[in-house]
Amino acid sequence: MCGRFALTATPDQTAAFAGLAELEDFPARYNIAPTQPILTIIAGEPRAPGSNLPDRRAVLVRWGLIPAWVKDPKDFPLLINARSESAAEKASFKVAMRHRRVLIPASGFYEWRRSGSNQLQAYWVRPRRGGLVAFAGLMETWSEPGGSEIDTGAILTTSANADVAHVHDRMPIVIEPDSFSAWLDCRRREPRDVACMLRPAEEGLFEAIPVSDRVNKVANVGPDIQERFDAPVQPVVSRADSAKAARNVPDGQMSLF
Repeated sequence: MCGRFALTATPDQTAAFAGLAELEDFPARYNIAPTQPILTIIAGEPRAPGSNLPDRRAVLVRWGLIPAWVKDPKDFPLLINARSESAAEKASFKVAMRHRRVLIPASGFYEWRRSGSNQLQAYWVRPRRGGLVAFAGLMETWSEPGGSEIDTGAILTTSANADVAHVHDRMPIVIEPDSFSAWLDCRRREPRDVACMLRPAEEGLFEAIPVSDRVNKVANVGPDIQERFDAPVQPVVSRADSAKAARNVPDGQMSLF
């Protein structure tokens, strides 16, 4: 799954990557979490003849898709990810998969590996050569009983490639730039026409860097959460050594064993 990601490129860099004329200013975001607004790219109206830019526009959506048929979001799970293998058939995603496919620009994402001691080690997974990637996403507009509308979205995931598999068995789907237009074209391309894009990223695209658990807290939003952090290796103490140490504790000092 993908539970946190980052977008730290400038608006100009992001606009150039996504094929947009321009983007409003926005700050670098190092720790984007569920329910927060995320930048998405959707198909727009056809541009005037002679324009060399594709028909795309940027919108902000709430990360956590709410299908249009949901009556009360409080009684519905937070859908931040959608499994690509079943999205075209699953009730929560099939309408968006057919009509509202989007791109989600990102500088990378975070994932956690569970160790044998049941502890979690966080990793910052970023493009090995830097720059941006575009996650495959879905968008749905949910209408409140009062009439107001909320645009919501989810990230499509697939099985992890070799870059990520040692950390987690799932990863976001990455859409290559030469496939942006085809992915966004929901007028002429049905889910079966873009199914070939629902695959793990090319091996070698990402590198996974261990980071501290500061990323676990949504309040930590600075670039320091992406700094490499190699957790100290805890020495393995045998039962015999533990018993020996206990026997050698000076009088009046408590034993840790």
